[in-house]
Amino acid sequence: MTNDPFTYTVAVGPDKAGQRLDRVLADALPELTRSRLKTLIESGAVRLGDRAATGPAGKVRDGEVYHVAVPPAAPAAPAAQDIPLRVVYEDEHLIVIDKPPGLVVHPAAGNPDRTLVNALLAHCGDGLPGIGGVQRPGIVHRLDKDTSGLMVAAKTESAQAGLAAQFAAHSLERAYRAVVWGHPTPRAGSLDGPIGRSPRNRKKMAVVARNGKPARTDYRVERRLGRHAALIECRLRTGRTHQIRVHMSHAGHPLVGDPVYGRRPRGLPPEPVAAEKRLGRQALHAYLIGFMHPVSGDKIRFETVLPYDIRELADILEKH
Repeated sequence: MTNDPFTYTVAVGPDKAGQRLDRVLADALPELTRSRLKTLIESGAVRLGDRAATGPAGKVRDGEVYHVAVPPAAPAAPAAQDIPLRVVYEDEHLIVIDKPPGLVVHPAAGNPDRTLVNALLAHCGDGLPGIGGVQRPGIVHRLDKDTSGLMVAAKTESAQAGLAAQFAAHSLERAYRAVVWGHPTPRAGSLDGPIGRSPRNRKKMAVVARNGKPARTDYRVERRLGRHAALIECRLRTGRTHQIRVHMSHAGHPLVGDPVYGRRPRGLPPEPVAAEKRLGRQALHAYLIGFMHPVSGDKIRFETVLPYDIRELADILEKH
């Protein structure tokens, strides 16, 4: 990757005269966000002739020609690490992966590396132009470490902005499959309850009476699994931390294998108990994601099958 900046040239036409400089540049250069362009203008990287542009809010004139020098993305702080990924879809703007259980999304205390971010840095390499001047993937949503399934990450600034807007508006289609204890009644419905920090344990989330954020989960029983469990589909209408796990537990049907919110029923036969222990995680899989492509505008949608460990659990529970 070269260390020289890449220079864009933007000529102002009569239809743009009198508009703000940052708006005109954002319209001409959709691969750069307006906030990124504001930073470039303020740093002197946008020039009009032999002088730096006056500021983001400066008004442009017909016939002016601006040169925008974009420096190469700085190396990401996390190191690229060769971790196998199951790529479902990829283009120059974004990537969709089927995350395995056990993979942390972001480096953090306790998990400084071997994360999805490290894996994406290695996988994308120089095909990752960078976001905000840093060579990094744009993580716009997360899955818990032990939740498997589909995730989308941005590779460019414009893709990150477009995806983030869809997540903020809750306009994406997201669906999960989960194995829960008991048989939810009715077989389909909505769970509404504000979620916040548990007043009893600050490390946990809970449905709370005060200081919680509105949360809604729509669920549907796909099939009963024997006398003790069920396979359900959940669709998120909001995106709160541990939302499905908290709502299902509050409703009396915690996820099988959930180490934080789970409560195994009493009197289970030994085979389901052993199957839950072998699973070693919450039985939750993000099987569907659909969204408008942030650059092309096309509607795209992906599905993935339940992973083997949850299928094996479901088979055993169905026999009891």
